[in-house]
Amino acid sequence: MFTGIIEEMGTVKSISKGSKESTLCISCKKVLEDVNIGDSIAVNGICLTVVTYTESSFTCDVMNETFSRSSLMKIRTGSPVNLERAMSACGRFGGHMVSGHIDGTGKIASIKNDGNAVWFEITTSEKILGGIVEKGSIAIDGISLTVAGLSTSSFSVSIIPHTLKETILGAKKVGDEVNLETDIIGKYIKKFCDTNKDNGSITKEFLLQNGFY
Repeated sequence: MFTGIIEEMGTVKSISKGSKESTLCISCKKVLEDVNIGDSIAVNGICLTVVTYTESSFTCDVMNETFSRSSLMKIRTGSPVNLERAMSACGRFGGHMVSGHIDGTGKIASIKNDGNAVWFEITTSEKILGGIVEKGSIAIDGISLTVAGLSTSSFSVSIIPHTLKETILGAKKVGDEVNLETDIIGKYIKKFCDTNKDNGSITKEFLLQNGFY
């Protein structure tokens, strides 16, 4: 589990592609401070497992399924990536609950300056938009952000200068693809409601019968 607070930007050192999987080697520093083989590190919001590491880099295996569902397919040697270690039980929860299992991708439709902030409009599928609410949380390339606007075809976020400086969002352009993960709590609520929609409206009695007290 992650919080969506990016710890550092790493750089793709190499990509070794096989028939069914690929291996990424990523140069970095901070996330290696207490790394162990088998640890989870979010790379642009995607939960990946450390298989080897050195003092200056780590490698992880990426399945073809992950490449096909994410923007990792478009990264190249030298590409910057957002990195975050899995949250620790004693750490501060600065963002929101991020699983590292992305729902799909979106495309940057516009970037507009607004004082010291920058607005990003992201278009994405109807399915992903269905899990987004205004003023709710969204992870974009692993970054925990607040949804500031929502329409039938896109959503918008307002980015502060610190986030632009400390993450790869600052280098993004109109047309670029980004990884998206909607709020996991919202997913469970939607699943629960969809499963029980034939039972009529959700009442106090219904919630009590299903373990809500």
